[in-house]
Amino acid sequence: MKNPALLWLDVGVLLLFVVLGRRTHEEAETLSGVLRTAAPFMLALLAGWTVTSAWTRPARLPVGLGVLVATIGIGMPLRRIVFDEGTATPFVIVATLFLAAGFLGWRLGAAWLASRKTQQAASAVE
Repeated sequence: MKNPALLWLDVGVLLLFVVLGRRTHEEAETLSGVLRTAAPFMLALLAGWTVTSAWTRPARLPVGLGVLVATIGIGMPLRRIVFDEGTATPFVIVATLFLAAGFLGWRLGAAWLASRKTQQAASAVE
C-alpha cells in the first residue's frame, strides 16, 4: 500500500495524544498550546517517516515501529532540550504506550483488512 497520505493517520494519533494529555492536565486547549506541545513530536514523526522511507510502504508494521522509535527517541530530547518542557519517566511511558497503540494499531488493522481481502479474492477464484 503506497500512500503518503497515510502520514495523516500518524499525525492524527499524535494530535489525539496531545489533546487528551492537555485535557487530562487541565491545560488550556488553545491552538498555540496544542501546537507547542505537539511540535517536538511532530518534527520527530516527520524524521521517522523520512528515515524509514515510510511513504513507500506506510502500512507495514516495521515501518510503524521505526516511526514510533523515532517519534519517542527524537521527540523526547527535543521536548526537553529545545522546547524546555518536562520528560518525566511516567510521561515517557504513557507517550510510548499511547503512540505505540496508535501507530501500530492502524497498521495492524490495515494488515488484517489486506489479508481478509486476499482471502476473499482466493475464495472467489475457487
